[in-house]
Amino acid sequence: MSSSSSHRRTSHITKRRVAGVALVGVSALLAAAVQSGAASAAPAKAPSGKVNPGAVAMKLTPSQRAELIRDADSAKADTAKDLGLGAKERLVARDVIKDHDGTVHTRYERTYDGLPVLGGDLVVDTAKSGKTGHVYKATKATIKVATVEPAVAAAAAEKQALSAAKAAGSKKTDADRAPRKVIWAATGKPVLAYETVVGGLQDDGTPNELHVITDAATGKKLYEYQGIKNGIGNTQYSGQVTLTTTQSGSTYTLNDGARGNHKTYNLNRGTSGTGTLFSQTNDTWGNGTTSNAATAGADAHYGAAETWDFYKNTFGRSGIKNNGVGAYSRVHYGNAYVNAFWDDGCFCMTYGDGSGNADPLTSLDVAGHEMSHGVTSNTAGLNYSGESGGLNEATSDIFGTGVEFYANNSTDVGDYLIGEKIDINGDGTPLRYMDKPSKDGASKDSWYSGVGNVDVHYSSGVANHFFYLLSEGSGAKVINGVSYNSPTSDGLPVTGIGRDKALQIWYRALTTKFTSTTNYAAARTGTLAAAGELYGTTSAEYTAVQNAWAAVNVGSRPGGGGGTSFENTADVSIPDNGAAVTSSITVTGRTGNAPSNLAVSVDIVHTWRGDLVIDLVAPDGSTYRLKNFSSSDSADNVNATYTVNASSEVANGTWKLKVQDQAAQDTGYINSWKLTFP
Repeated sequence: MSSSSSHRRTSHITKRRVAGVALVGVSALLAAAVQSGAASAAPAKAPSGKVNPGAVAMKLTPSQRAELIRDADSAKADTAKDLGLGAKERLVARDVIKDHDGTVHTRYERTYDGLPVLGGDLVVDTAKSGKTGHVYKATKATIKVATVEPAVAAAAAEKQALSAAKAAGSKKTDADRAPRKVIWAATGKPVLAYETVVGGLQDDGTPNELHVITDAATGKKLYEYQGIKNGIGNTQYSGQVTLTTTQSGSTYTLNDGARGNHKTYNLNRGTSGTGTLFSQTNDTWGNGTTSNAATAGADAHYGAAETWDFYKNTFGRSGIKNNGVGAYSRVHYGNAYVNAFWDDGCFCMTYGDGSGNADPLTSLDVAGHEMSHGVTSNTAGLNYSGESGGLNEATSDIFGTGVEFYANNSTDVGDYLIGEKIDINGDGTPLRYMDKPSKDGASKDSWYSGVGNVDVHYSSGVANHFFYLLSEGSGAKVINGVSYNSPTSDGLPVTGIGRDKALQIWYRALTTKFTSTTNYAAARTGTLAAAGELYGTTSAEYTAVQNAWAAVNVGSRPGGGGGTSFENTADVSIPDNGAAVTSSITVTGRTGNAPSNLAVSVDIVHTWRGDLVIDLVAPDGSTYRLKNFSSSDSADNVNATYTVNASSEVANGTWKLKVQDQAAQDTGYINSWKLTFP
């Protein structure tokens, strides 16, 4: 997927029926920091609890940012050569961030023989000296195809895409534009492909933007994702607030000149176009109820202003694109439309009025959620499918929560609940819970090998839970009158570092480490690198990131979490579609049997992890299945901790990790594995 597509739209805050999606390919963030945590560019120490000032991004004016992008573009040929890219590959600078120490983080898209490479994006860190540091790639694969001449006609790809959209319940289905040739590199080996974008409407009236990737040699569908991502005024949710408006003569309009001219429009039940700019002869908007159309307008306008201010004052970001330009909002979309969404195509947010047109989806955290999809689109461009899709949704929940706390509104106080004001469930309960995501009945508290197959609004629970634990820690507590009780997957406690620091770490990882294909293992790597740069690799903040990820079953705790650990770090090659291989660990000094919660941490480098079957073999030969084969799990690498009830096994002896590759074309090796006895 091309995260810079002008037609890309961004997220629904709620789950709806859409086309089934394949798992996304993995990120290729540098593996060195995954377990060791030693990000080489990070300082070993920073003042206790203080951020390293050199690692803080500078506040760039739009012209300064544009100049840096021009500089990157002018040097892109040399950069491509330095990175060892092929003769047919070209870079296109898309975004740039400059730190106070002079480090520049440049985000590039890639082309091959003139064709866009979807999943070919990368971030290059360049020191003030001009030396290239880290390079974060969306794919590790070499970009090369035998030919750029398709064997399958474009019409066949379009037909397949239309069928996929109809199967997902799309109405009025048409292709928005003719299929375009691309190089698809986000999942496995790069191939020549078609990208078809299907328009129309989805089953609930939401605009449809289904992207279907078709192999141009075989006609096989490779991937699909939905481009629409759900997501003094007298407001319905935030009480009486101050709004920034524009006066011309005797007329006031909802046009915020202080924030990039963000405008708020009334669609008046329409589903297309801009609608009518809210205007009136006095500067008091709405009456706090749905009887006045301007009430929802006031909520949306206020939410947009608070979101703008949150990003500017928290991260130094000037607007969604960081270019000082405002988006716009549309309220009263459709009739009883129970959703909200961000659309990159119009650079706008859209809000429905909820069930019975009684609860517009214009609350503070929803506004922050939707606008944050735009930020993600203009930074990491996380693919809206598989684990990267869960991270995309979680990013919007995380920053939407940040907006709500930032606003410090006594009518809508900050909390770790998502959509608690809009009553989508009809029983007063929120959409999602960050302290224990599974409380909504569907979201996931921790990572497991199949989490990428879950709807992105539910797989987001892993990152939401991580963020809550990193911010507030585990266990029972009351914050702003709301009771929380956050568990951990390994049963060990986590001490939080505070929401402000957690937000800084997530934002830096999003903007300088994550790529379109980042998965949960790579998100751990990216947030550790960010924490190391901001606070130092020996800091309490860095350790807290390790602990919070381990608490949602992504990676392990430093030192094995307080238990006794035995580890084998020797590489063992895994034959492609071949015989099983083993790696051994000899456990000594234990008494009695192994525990019922034996932790098995596995780090395998592989280009298609679904091919792998992984077992733990006890000293007496008993086998415990850790991971099954999955033809749909196309992501790279296995970086996970499995809990095994091994209480019937004698602890001392030789334990083995047994791995078999059961399909052709992808290779890898056991990097390391560890047994931890809590």
